[in-house]
Amino acid sequence: MGLKVSVIGAGGLGTAIAQLTSVNTDSVYLHARRKKVVDDIIKTGYNTEYYPNLKLADNIIPVDDFSHIKECDIVFFCVPSFGIRNALKELSNYICDDCIIVSTAKGIEYPSLNTMSQIVVEYFKRSPVVFSGPNFAFEIALSLFTIANIASDDVKSLEPVKKVLTTDKFKAKVNNDVIGTEYCGVLKNINAIAYGICEGMNLNDNARYAVLTKGFNETKDIIESLGGKRETVSDYCGFGDLVLTATSRESRNHTLGMLYGQKIVVDEKASGIIFEGKNSIKAIKELCDKNSVNSTIVNFVYDVILNLTPPKIAFNNLWDKIE
Repeated sequence: MGLKVSVIGAGGLGTAIAQLTSVNTDSVYLHARRKKVVDDIIKTGYNTEYYPNLKLADNIIPVDDFSHIKECDIVFFCVPSFGIRNALKELSNYICDDCIIVSTAKGIEYPSLNTMSQIVVEYFKRSPVVFSGPNFAFEIALSLFTIANIASDDVKSLEPVKKVLTTDKFKAKVNNDVIGTEYCGVLKNINAIAYGICEGMNLNDNARYAVLTKGFNETKDIIESLGGKRETVSDYCGFGDLVLTATSRESRNHTLGMLYGQKIVVDEKASGIIFEGKNSIKAIKELCDKNSVNSTIVNFVYDVILNLTPPKIAFNNLWDKIE
């Protein structure tokens, strides 16, 4: 009998992961918080809010309750980092002891400074598998060529997760650095904001890529100070995700940086737009200060986004420190 999988969260990434893993599993339960989403998928076979032109696999079962989870071998948490704790609370009575938990969220809980895997351990007393890479959800959903890193302190969990993810188009590369893999997923957002600020200011290409290079190198210093491995920053979850998120117009954090580079201050509450990178800035700045790491890129982004320093002044301060 094949593996059974649950995906918590029927948004862009959750639906993409469900479509991906459906190839290698008997059944995939796709959990949506809203019954309307479940009813639409049952009726049409499409998640019209995210992928109106993508017919979902027949073995994807949309649900709005958790009763099915006890029979699943692997549970993917595909909810934003700010929602992970509430999701874990809701599921704490349903996930069995031998079920593998996969965390896809990229972020740090603020102000606790806990990573997503640390929050999972808090509730389930075991290490999850961390999923991270240069991945746009819609490309995974469309079965385009993609690769991601998976990491866990529980080594035996990695092979089953790799098995359900791997297709002729999708590769899952195992590494042994949970700390580095998770923090790469956070720091790429800060680098994306920095690059976006420079683009919003209409800075020349040479300057923008100098800033990106500086951020890449400082990411190694930060991750090493937190107990991760420098070489992880050169892997797909590091360099690949950093470049993808920093330079693509599809990236929300790149967009956030561009807006601030144009002196447009974003009112997130009024607009309904949530940029997880903003909390990441505060968290990473605290961690850098705590570990005596002086990151010019983190300071630059913190000054522009949180101190509301004019971008030109903040960039000149940054440029003076680049060697």
